[in-house]
Amino acid sequence: MEIYKDLTKQSTKDFEQLLNSQLSKVKIEEGKIIDGVVTKITSKFVFLFVEGLKSEPVIDINELKSLNILDKVKEGKKISVLLEKIEDKNGDVIVSATKAQKIKGWHQLEKAYENNEPIMGKIISKIKGGVCVEHIDTGSLMFCPGSQISDAPLKDISHLMHEPQKFALIKLDKVRGNACVSRRQIISSNKKEDKSKIIEKYKVGDVIKDAVVKGYSSFGCFFGVNNGELDVLVHLQEISYSRINHPDEVFNIGEKHDLLVITVDKDKLQVGCSIKQLSPDPFEHISNYELNKPYKVKVVKITDYGCFCELEPGLSTLLHSSELSWTKKNLSAKKLFKVGDVISCVITEIDKDKRRVAISHRLTKENPYEALLKKYPVGSEIEGKVVSINEYAIYLNIKDFDIDVFLHSNDLSYTGNPEEELKKYKKEDKLKVKILEIKKEDQKVRVGLKQTKSDPLEYFKNKKQNDIVTVKVVSSDNKGLVVKPEGSELGLVIKKNHIAINSADARPSRFMPGDRIDAAILELSFDKRKVVLSIKLLEELQNKEAVSKFSSPLSGKNLPFSSLSDKLKKNKEPSEE
Repeated sequence: MEIYKDLTKQSTKDFEQLLNSQLSKVKIEEGKIIDGVVTKITSKFVFLFVEGLKSEPVIDINELKSLNILDKVKEGKKISVLLEKIEDKNGDVIVSATKAQKIKGWHQLEKAYENNEPIMGKIISKIKGGVCVEHIDTGSLMFCPGSQISDAPLKDISHLMHEPQKFALIKLDKVRGNACVSRRQIISSNKKEDKSKIIEKYKVGDVIKDAVVKGYSSFGCFFGVNNGELDVLVHLQEISYSRINHPDEVFNIGEKHDLLVITVDKDKLQVGCSIKQLSPDPFEHISNYELNKPYKVKVVKITDYGCFCELEPGLSTLLHSSELSWTKKNLSAKKLFKVGDVISCVITEIDKDKRRVAISHRLTKENPYEALLKKYPVGSEIEGKVVSINEYAIYLNIKDFDIDVFLHSNDLSYTGNPEEELKKYKKEDKLKVKILEIKKEDQKVRVGLKQTKSDPLEYFKNKKQNDIVTVKVVSSDNKGLVVKPEGSELGLVIKKNHIAINSADARPSRFMPGDRIDAAILELSFDKRKVVLSIKLLEELQNKEAVSKFSSPLSGKNLPFSSLSDKLKKNKEPSEE
């Protein structure tokens, strides 16, 4: 080390020049992949010699283990590494075997992608949306979407795990370093050659027997023919002469049908078929059917909104759920029928232009609302059983007609609070009610319970405004008096400001429950079912009468005429003069 002590010496300068001239022979750049020769292997590190570097690069032995290449590393052998830094702050050379392998693998993938060549890989794990594929040659990880694993849906892919197989590179993102592959593309390309030979066997006009329904789409139905050797499409318009919106209205998965070949496309390797052309157009003799007449139909398909039926082979029609029953709303056809049943229906519409026939099953039976109206016209009383209760009404079932009728809480009692009255009833209770309204078209029946009893408002039938009635005090509070007319159960309120003329006497506490008092009718409306009573009005009426007759005032706690003497005095003064 003495040679470096004095940098001014000629020998030192000569050594520096010699060293720099040797290093300049080999071009070393950061970020490049270089080959290093293994010089020493310890329990923790592998030492390399790279010509042109001032010091030996060192690789952690665990890095080589993770790359599965430790067994191949021997002294004197070469290893490719990425030169990250020629010299860090400690004077060490930083290299990476892992990054070198990834870069080499990426270059290999780029070349395969540009040349449209398949690569060998193996599925190593399942991830969200697909599987993770490892490139066998370089160990690079790639993504294969679930839809690209096979050309047919697979519930189990355990037989494909860790098996070397070909994949097609379908997407390469150089910026992010992501690769997307497809196994399905490899399978499809292999089948394409075989499919062209299969297509040649079919000609327009051929009849394919027992094709199996495999799947639906919005534009048609797919069938598997000849034990799955070929999938063919029957377009929506070629399924039936009748108008349909989706193939699932007519077909069920797994069903077998005969098909007529109508198109063969050898370029696209497609065969188009038809079902309806195997039979004559039934709409040519639709005139044989009449409106509002019953016919026997066959149930061929059941859906959530009804069922499809055949008037004859090829002539299908929809029986909507609303036409299944008179009384049951949103009734499921599955509860009434099964595929293959022959039922009676009435034709309600025939539209030749739209090629549509509408039918009804309920029209084959008597309308229960008409039958109810005949037997129990409005005003009749009938018994029903409570089937449901909500926050404002009760629904009763009339057994003989299987009709649910509506009983509003306001029609439970003349006098009680509607909400409190509802709490008095429960399911299975039997009630005798009066029919208030029957709407056949809307299929609604309204009934009332209070209408079966006498109306307490009848007490006022022959009375008018200013008439006097005798009432009994039920209770009192700061707001006024609660009273009932004698001979009626109608509860009425006399407000505090209607108790007396003088505010000092308008005290509800002056009256006790059970007291009998007289009051005048301030307001009476039968349409609004409103009655307003007033002691104050009675006081005013009697004052007026007493003053006009110069009579002495009445006494008693029920009618305190504290102001009557002053009025009488004023009326007497002129006569005394």
